[in-house]
Amino acid sequence: MAEKKYKVLLLNGSPHPKGCVARAFDELEDTLRKLDIDTERIEVGTPAIRGCISCNYCRQHGKCVFNDLVNETAPKFAEADALVVGTPTYYAGGNGQLLAFLDRLFYSTASTVNKTMKIGAAVVSSRRAGSTSAFDEINKYFTISAMPIASSTYWNEVHGFTAQDVEADLEGLQTMRNLGRNIAWLCRAIGQLRATDGIPPQERSQFTSFHTEG
Repeated sequence: MAEKKYKVLLLNGSPHPKGCVARAFDELEDTLRKLDIDTERIEVGTPAIRGCISCNYCRQHGKCVFNDLVNETAPKFAEADALVVGTPTYYAGGNGQLLAFLDRLFYSTASTVNKTMKIGAAVVSSRRAGSTSAFDEINKYFTISAMPIASSTYWNEVHGFTAQDVEADLEGLQTMRNLGRNIAWLCRAIGQLRATDGIPPQERSQFTSFHTEG
């Protein structure tokens, strides 16, 4: 039997399609492809993306009420074995447009995309600082969704103001290559166990909600 072909979906949350995040993704994708992992990159930082309005349309219809890039990405998210989210650092956080996209993507696919054991990885870029809090911000989407996080030999980040600056961040590029190898390994390890044992069941019956009667 032929080995399953694994796929990694990459979301570039930068408004600069050829900026620092893109350069980090280039290094990551090159490593993944050399390891026979398919990749697809989606530019999230350029189209107009509005935030969630908590209307719960998705709970009844299985998709977001705003029919834009979020709904286009959802089936690709479902098919992918891993999701990599890249963001520049703005005021020690991720790009607001990307965060709005992630809020809607993760919430609207609650009943349509089984995220359990789907690998997640955050990649951030910054000129100097603030990247670790942006890194933490993205990782929270994974930890609330039973998604194991792929790490590297340093935080998954590159430094620079332009893509050319990132070329000089040799450790950052090294971190991306190691991240690619780790994602590929996790894809195969989780995929093999999924084929024999399935995925761990997730309890969802309890929902703690504190409120006062008024």
